[in-house]
Amino acid sequence: MSEVFITATAAFLPNAPVDNEAIEAVLGRIGGQPSRARRLVLRQNGIRTRHYAMDPETGRPTHSNAGLAAEAVRALRESGFALDGIRCLVAGTSLPDQLMPGHALMVHGELGNPACEVVSMAGICLAGLAALKYAWLSVKAGEMPNAVAVASELSSPILRAEHFSTERAASVAALATQPRIAFEKDFLRWMLSDGAGAFLLEARPGNARPGLRIDWIELSSAAHRLPVCMYAGAERDAEGHLSGWAGFSGAAWAERSIFAIRQDVRLLERHVVEATLETPLREIIARRGLETDDFDWFLPHMSSFYFRQPVADGLARAGLPIPGERWFTNLETRGNTGAASLYIMLDELRRSGRLKAGQRLLCFVPESGRFSSGFMSLTVCE
Repeated sequence: MSEVFITATAAFLPNAPVDNEAIEAVLGRIGGQPSRARRLVLRQNGIRTRHYAMDPETGRPTHSNAGLAAEAVRALRESGFALDGIRCLVAGTSLPDQLMPGHALMVHGELGNPACEVVSMAGICLAGLAALKYAWLSVKAGEMPNAVAVASELSSPILRAEHFSTERAASVAALATQPRIAFEKDFLRWMLSDGAGAFLLEARPGNARPGLRIDWIELSSAAHRLPVCMYAGAERDAEGHLSGWAGFSGAAWAERSIFAIRQDVRLLERHVVEATLETPLREIIARRGLETDDFDWFLPHMSSFYFRQPVADGLARAGLPIPGERWFTNLETRGNTGAASLYIMLDELRRSGRLKAGQRLLCFVPESGRFSSGFMSLTVCE
């Protein structure tokens, strides 16, 4: 089996950054009224700026999801890589532009590069790391001389005020006096943002520096023991069972936005750290013999700084207490870009000049859809 290296990274963030005071001017006000939950959510999540793929004046989209991904892949050319040489293209996202055809095929169409293997990965935040694992294994097995993994998110169109019903607007306004309930009803509008990132994987270190060797990638699901927490394109009954978009008909269809994202925040708080961090990491530590001093950097995908201390506590309970000074995140300035977050984060760290040969990185991506997660170990190469 070949060693595999990330020899180039790239990120694409559409348009100028949007600060906290400008969000409602871009996304609009539900029912024409300012959100009373906005400041509470922003104070908890710690995000100060984010990017939206829409014209702030007209609200019209400036990019499709596939277009964002294609821009990130094109940016790999900065390393000297010719896109005509792509042999395997793997793309992951939470919300593709359409139900079908597959998202990765649409990205390939945007790029227009010659025929290659093209694979789509579905999911939520973990879709990006799943795409990377497929690309890694393709090169590692010797099946492909190179592979490009790309992850992208386009959330802003479904966050526009006009997509929220009058009844929902009234509900949000009424519940805004109860912070916890308002958080559950309104918080995703202030959490999600747009962006894309791409990695080039090869079986040799390459000329770009610093190179990153992929040591291992581990994915784990807790769906066998925990219910759905975050979902879209479905309705959940009192027992927690989902009925998908195909079950909607007639007036019921008209009353629902199939792309409305919902999350059970109480379920999230109770289980996300244990199910996505502690339990799977404890097993990895035991099997791989990991110790805290093995890692110089910890890159966690966090939807909010609200979870920073719970994640730190979970690391300690699992037996890998990584000090805060070894953490790297750009959540404050890039926002929560879901499946693309790890790509955008790693690209920024790689370009910062802070990585040194021999250092090791531990990357962590949790997903609350039905509680799953992934971990990746990287080593900085000469």
